[in-house]
Amino acid sequence: MPRQPRLDTPGALHHVMGRGIEGTRIFRTERDREDFLERLSELSMNKDLIVYAWALMPNHFHLLVRTGRQPISRSMRKLLTGYVVNFNIRHKRFGHLFQNRYKSVICEDDPYLLELTRYIHLNPLRAGMVGDLKQLGQYRWAGHSAIMGRLKRDWQDTGMILAYFGKGRKAVEKYEQYVEEGISGGKRPDLVGGGLIRSLGGWSQVLSFRRKGMKVASDERILGGEEFVRRLLTEADRREKETLRLFYRVPDLSGLAAVLVKEEGVEEQELRSGIRKREVVKARRLFCQLAVGKMGYPGAEVARFLGVTTSAVNRLVVSEETASLTKYLKLF
Repeated sequence: MPRQPRLDTPGALHHVMGRGIEGTRIFRTERDREDFLERLSELSMNKDLIVYAWALMPNHFHLLVRTGRQPISRSMRKLLTGYVVNFNIRHKRFGHLFQNRYKSVICEDDPYLLELTRYIHLNPLRAGMVGDLKQLGQYRWAGHSAIMGRLKRDWQDTGMILAYFGKGRKAVEKYEQYVEEGISGGKRPDLVGGGLIRSLGGWSQVLSFRRKGMKVASDERILGGEEFVRRLLTEADRREKETLRLFYRVPDLSGLAAVLVKEEGVEEQELRSGIRKREVVKARRLFCQLAVGKMGYPGAEVARFLGVTTSAVNRLVVSEETASLTKYLKLF
């Protein structure tokens, strides 16, 4: 069964998880963890992501983030691609590090913002990496210590979480009590995915709705109530139609290139080369953002067409969107 496209929308809350291939340790040293956090902090400081909660485990990671000024897929591509390249260099290895693509579940803020913050930050305690809640408060590789005010992480949005518990030191104490109350809840499999069972809190609720003859909208990519699910799926359908419209209007990469070179005043042979003239780089960036970001072409296929490397295409796709991108979406 083909993978469904990722869901995203401006300001969406995501629970993102990535696991090492075949159980591989993705964090072997402190430098590995620091490298990952430096990249995450850069995305946050650039307002590409808002980071609420995170935990770095030996063979996987959890992030609770909100989409910022660019789609979640671009931010995660930048985070993970750069990390893997440096990880492989540091440890003299080759090939993939992560198992398949990362998992991203879009979540309804209420109640999942707080629930997931607690669940993610309790991961090191459940795994025995720290002995108790006091040690968790000092632990460097999870975001709990920043919310407690024990470690300074300017890039982590701690204020949003603490605002739910009041002001000042009292808010910190109430937050810590909330986290402590979650210890007895165990692993909480209902919080690591989407779909009907998780959104309703378990099979008993699903069966109850079925006995009443009630149908509830659900999607494996979404954790939230029916209205939230329907709204997201409607938005996703609109975006999909926009992508299909581009495909019908511009049937292939050659057609897209023909339009761009005419509008941007460059030669096609310049576009399809590594030439670094400013106007050519701008046209090439537009081409990549339209072909990969809007039309869904694989980066490798676009790279072959342009005569550049796949990494060059990926860098252009995740770079800041060109101002004239909107013009081309309307033009097509």
